[in-house]
Amino acid sequence: MRRSAAGRAGGRPAAPGPDGPRTRPRALLGAATLTAALVAVPALGPAPAQAAPSGPPDVLAAPATADTASTERPVRITVSRFEPRTITPGSLITVTGTLTNTGSQPITGLALRLQRGEVLTTRAELAALAEDPDGATSVVPRFEPVAEELAPGEEVSFTYTLDSALLQLDRDGAYPALLNVNGTVDGEEQRVGEVSTFVVQQPVQPTRRTAVAWLWPLTERSHRTATGTFADDELAAAVRTDGRLDRALAVVERLPGTSAPGAPETTPALPVTLAVDPALVEELQVMAAGPYEVAGSGTSTGTDDARAFLERLRAVAAVHPVVALPYGDVDVDSLTAAGLGPVVTRSLPGTPEGTAQGPPGEPAAESPAATTSPAEGTGTAAEETETFDDGAGARILADALDVEPRTDLAWEADGTLRADSLALLQDGGIDQVVLGAGGLTTGASAVGTADPTAASASTAGPVEVLVADPALGTVAGSGQSTAGGPRMAEQRYLAELAVLTQQAPEGSEQTVLVAPPRDVDAGPDDVGAMMADTASLTWLRPVDLGALTGGPRTEGGELVTAADAGGLDAVGLAEVAEQVARRDDLAAAVVGDAGTALEAYDAAVARGTSLAWRADPEGFRAAAEDLGDAQDRLRGRVTLLAPADGTYSLASSDAPLVLTVRNDLPFTVQVLLDVRARGNRALSVEDIGAQTLAPGQRAVLQVPTDLRQSGGFAVTARLTTPAGGALGEQVQMQVKSTAYGPISLIITFGAAGLLGLLFLRRLVTFLLRRRRARSGQLPPQDAGAPQPPTRSPV
Repeated sequence: MRRSAAGRAGGRPAAPGPDGPRTRPRALLGAATLTAALVAVPALGPAPAQAAPSGPPDVLAAPATADTASTERPVRITVSRFEPRTITPGSLITVTGTLTNTGSQPITGLALRLQRGEVLTTRAELAALAEDPDGATSVVPRFEPVAEELAPGEEVSFTYTLDSALLQLDRDGAYPALLNVNGTVDGEEQRVGEVSTFVVQQPVQPTRRTAVAWLWPLTERSHRTATGTFADDELAAAVRTDGRLDRALAVVERLPGTSAPGAPETTPALPVTLAVDPALVEELQVMAAGPYEVAGSGTSTGTDDARAFLERLRAVAAVHPVVALPYGDVDVDSLTAAGLGPVVTRSLPGTPEGTAQGPPGEPAAESPAATTSPAEGTGTAAEETETFDDGAGARILADALDVEPRTDLAWEADGTLRADSLALLQDGGIDQVVLGAGGLTTGASAVGTADPTAASASTAGPVEVLVADPALGTVAGSGQSTAGGPRMAEQRYLAELAVLTQQAPEGSEQTVLVAPPRDVDAGPDDVGAMMADTASLTWLRPVDLGALTGGPRTEGGELVTAADAGGLDAVGLAEVAEQVARRDDLAAAVVGDAGTALEAYDAAVARGTSLAWRADPEGFRAAAEDLGDAQDRLRGRVTLLAPADGTYSLASSDAPLVLTVRNDLPFTVQVLLDVRARGNRALSVEDIGAQTLAPGQRAVLQVPTDLRQSGGFAVTARLTTPAGGALGEQVQMQVKSTAYGPISLIITFGAAGLLGLLFLRRLVTFLLRRRRARSGQLPPQDAGAPQPPTRSPV
């Protein structure tokens, strides 16, 4: 339930009527609070005058921390207005917002006040509050009534006003302040809610200023699988109204000078540099092209949302500078440390070697081609590829957004960079890097914590460095989660800049760079207001990144890598390394430009090694395994075709083994054929050397054989890369032959020879006998037969 609330002056709530709590118009509360404040502090003197608190002693002692306000107190305070952002003499402070009873008991007699602590004039003092919070008890006005009763779950709005003179802001700087709510719970009056904030005072005519530049990320963890299809449809939700990316883009859209889609281009009054991941824009292009495949459901919902988002982004990019991040926003340090530098290079937007880009779906055609011999193959996509001076990521942004993005700037998300990573980036066309204060030995001086003057531009060896302010980046990235709401985050942002400006010498101008986290969850009400402050407040000045480089500089330093620097999960990285080694083995088989031929797989590797996976080790491992599955599918598209019945017949001892191979990849490859007869030396196969297969080609290979005996033989065959990596499936077949081998021929001819000798022996014997018979040396053939007697025996 939501209602407005007001009350009487004097710190006591109005008495309840017979129907429950009685309320008055909101306007009365403003008058009442001002009157009560005048009573609370009767006069201003040289020393701070502290009014007697109307609450119990613990009101003063409790630390003014956001955590306390959000987790321990039963009343949640949400501030929608806190004006003015910076106090000048005579200002009237106005605070509006809501109080919500998050507890389980009703609270009566709610009253509110704004109290302050001691002034802060340096960043060191402001940083010390984290360890030693200021209780904001230096000046304590009286409480003003807000509501007579607040039931559990009920919400009430409030308006509180206070003459700034009553806070006795005697010096310029940032004052810790506490928005303090008292109430009665179970008959005991106590602090029931609080929000820590800052009251900032600056001179009407500033004598020193701070120039502020913004680097605004538009990135998102990839929602595509290694084959290019969508694993889910969550990107549609991110770009839809009130999605994270929708709000991130709205931050810049609503800045002064930014054109709406279709409006004439203008020069922005408040420049913000957009850091855009080409892989994100590419995914949006796929979605905008029409229905797209989503794993599981198969139903896509984001086509119209993607089109609208790209149109808005194109309009914003027309008036704000764009920096192209590496494709997939790869984790440079993790990959370099794992020996996977080439993965980084293939993702960079400023070098022709940055070839990674991923079309939707499988990266090759599926249609079969006519059967030819390897020599008859035609052309290769890799050989005919157009050459470029920049990387694929830069071209993606140029085509989609109609801009020429910056490709010479690298932004390290955790603020540190290894020396070998920097050398790798330099080789890939990077001339300037954005680091955090902890990433450079002189980083603390660059952000004004070790030196009174902040100057974000510096160097690390020959490379230009811009040092991003870590405190401001954290504040900008936490607006939605800050206790009290986004307006309180903005006030902390102003406090940081106020002490930074206050500590600088008279007449100087400092420079700072604000770079929120990659996954910043913000909107126009928090970060958008912070950006606008740099143009509306006289002691601040908006600039672009180029102005930082040309402004004051901090002495150059050395790179610093934190001992506990985070990174991608080691198990997942090991899997990625294995798949990249397989990718390189396949690349060695490509005829022509392997980088272009394997650009889709390289894009999958880049998306799978994004910085976004640092926070999700399990998701990263799954993405790494998906790369293995994609590599298997890629290699499976170059394969042998097994005979229909699994049997080959050879008609002679030297008849060739005829095998059919197929290349369904969109580029030409060289392959080797590995044929083996298992456990049998009677069949040997000659090496036919490397065979070149054109895209989509089905080829017939004739493999010379040497058969030493007839019969059946178990044979295995498969294709490999020139380095021996397996391609396709291994084919098992039975080779049969009725032809005589050498052994069979020896036996056959031996038997025939023996038979011939036996026949010759009989022939010789026959001829000799006949000769002897004719010469009388042998009796006639019938001499041995009984003859009739010549005379009668009687």
